[in-house]
Amino acid sequence: MRRCVRGILVVLALCGSLAPAVPAQAAEERRAAPVPLERLFDNVAVSDDDRPGQADFDGAGASLSARDLNSAGWTPGRGLTVQGARLTWPRRQPGEPDNVRAAGQDVRVTGRGDALAFLVAGTSGAEVGGPGVITYANGTRSGYRLSAPDWRTGPLATKAVALPHINTPGGQLAERARLYVVTVPLAPGRPVASVRLPRAAGLHVFAVSVRTATRGWTGSWTTSTSGYTPVGPWTDRTLRLVVHTSAGGPRVRVRFDNTFAAAPVRIGGATVAVQASGAAARGTPVPLSFGGAGDVEIPAGAQAYSDPLGFAVPAGANLLVSFHLPGTVAAAPVHRLAQQRSYVSGPGDHAADGSADAYTSVITSWPLLAGVDVSGGPGSVVLLGDSITDGDKSTVDANRRWPDVLAGRLLKQTTVPRYGVLNQGISGNRVVTDRYPGDGVSTDAAGVSALHRFDRDVLAQPSARTAVVFEGVNDVRGGTSAEQVITGLRELAARGHARGVRMLAATILPCEGEARCTAAVDAERVAVNAWIRGGGVFDGVLDFDAVVRDPQRPSRILPAYDSGDHLHPGDAGLAALADSVDLRLLRS
Repeated sequence: MRRCVRGILVVLALCGSLAPAVPAQAAEERRAAPVPLERLFDNVAVSDDDRPGQADFDGAGASLSARDLNSAGWTPGRGLTVQGARLTWPRRQPGEPDNVRAAGQDVRVTGRGDALAFLVAGTSGAEVGGPGVITYANGTRSGYRLSAPDWRTGPLATKAVALPHINTPGGQLAERARLYVVTVPLAPGRPVASVRLPRAAGLHVFAVSVRTATRGWTGSWTTSTSGYTPVGPWTDRTLRLVVHTSAGGPRVRVRFDNTFAAAPVRIGGATVAVQASGAAARGTPVPLSFGGAGDVEIPAGAQAYSDPLGFAVPAGANLLVSFHLPGTVAAAPVHRLAQQRSYVSGPGDHAADGSADAYTSVITSWPLLAGVDVSGGPGSVVLLGDSITDGDKSTVDANRRWPDVLAGRLLKQTTVPRYGVLNQGISGNRVVTDRYPGDGVSTDAAGVSALHRFDRDVLAQPSARTAVVFEGVNDVRGGTSAEQVITGLRELAARGHARGVRMLAATILPCEGEARCTAAVDAERVAVNAWIRGGGVFDGVLDFDAVVRDPQRPSRILPAYDSGDHLHPGDAGLAALADSVDLRLLRS
């Protein structure tokens, strides 16, 4: 497979980088003035189940089910936050025009941010796209390329939402309909005035906006959704999750994530506090709000950011983020391997409790909560990895994952900015292959591939400056060739560079002695590492292989660093990885 992913959502700036801004040409000024997207709607995508003839999304009479959309929380006029971008589902009833077929129209869009976000789908049977132009308030322009996967065959792993049915003139089909959010880069610091859509038959646009959510914030803690798994079930319970900060700051916001879900989830109330010990808070937990309200419903596939709160977040400390689930939650987006004990209460809303009395059970995963950000700061370093980054085999409740040790080093020095460190490791994750398919309830919580989660887990993170890619051992252990891994890593580097992110790669650790780490697997690993060390693609290399390998037997981890399973370093080995990082490589 010379191309790792065909049909995934690939968004690169035109010609591989953000096009330099140029003055607008006089001939282009004669075009009609840009108008809001909804004034251009020329296609009907949504029908009532009992009247499928109301819509013809794809030119063959098929359409989206209004009932399915309502069940997912995607109701007319509903605001949706996906990948940090605030978009609005069209305020149209079934049978009314609700999307535009991209044909070079000029759309009025305003705002200043890091990316332009489109809510899109293709109807041509394959990924469809083309080039467009962004015009800024000062009259300069930049090029972009927009691609949309097909609404019936595109990857579930990158969809914003999947609906369970497709309406057709001949009856309803039990077939997944997909909608996607795609982002493209903006010229830094320039307010947007309008965007010209591509000319691409079969490319439909439902909404467009400037992503502003990352401006002015630094990520202090995050985790990746590794799957949509059975939980509880919890009814009228409060979860109190323990998370460890990296950067500190005077204001805080938290992010809840309903990624991969098919139905909305309601957060009945939430608080934040500094941990005293266990489930006990230091002082009284402080309530969070959402658009001024004390609770929030998160549509399927969407996110919810709390309002900025004046709350001093200490650097390198444990926080308690507590939230009440008033309804029944039987499955949820989860990060399975927390290496941290968190707590579930008995019945009732106990988010404001300072004591631990109500919290009667323990969980070792992070459901629904996806991020803690602090105001200001220098931005974030994102670590995209597998179980070694996730902290597998590190001491539980001790914050000895290598990202935590790295964050501690940053806090104690003045050579480079004290970046926030965001751990996006998922145990079992791979570069080019999905373990979790991206839709439905599953017990597999090894996540979608690094290629499929890169936009969400790296590019959408608050003020991401530098990313470290430290994956590949699960690929080669699973039979993926070195060539396939290299192709995937090359694509990740290109996508990061197109967004102005500094991209670093870490070499793959040895694992002789683990059942699947055969001599043939080690040969593939060595080939990937040779390519990484060769340079020319990434901006720098962290040679983690050289740090922990046994000099007398380079195909295995040095026993002093081995956790005992021959695959994962223990606490000493993880600290050695973090201590080996030249902090100057992190400077954006």
